[in-house]
Amino acid sequence: QVQLVESGGGLVQAGGSLRLSCAASGSIFNNYHMAWFRQAPGKEREFVAEISYHGCITYYADSVKGRFTISRDNAKNTVYLQMDSLKPEDTAVYYCAATRYQTTQARDINYWGKGTLVTVSS
Repeated sequence: QVQLVESGGGLVQAGGSLRLSCAASGSIFNNYHMAWFRQAPGKEREFVAEISYHGCITYYADSVKGRFTISRDNAKNTVYLQMDSLKPEDTAVYYCAATRYQTTQARDINYWGKGTLVTVSS
């Protein structure tokens, strides 16, 4: 079992930055690839970014590439999402996720956090 708790969401103006954190507890953190997904009102949950269990490989959705950076600190059992140059269309609930295998599909995720709301005003 892995428990995930997100923090760092909030209200920011377009062009601003936020840093999300996800603290993991339970099973061995560095056995899991970690990812961020997001879900805007009325839309399906979508992949944002993923980082391999060792932190050496990252994947990004095209919509956030060059603006968001995913990282992890295995000593602290924490994964981060640095979000820069935020746009109103980035407004969503952001979910931390843990997966045993590399994936960009929500259906393949093993564990989810409860989410943190990010609102970007224009």
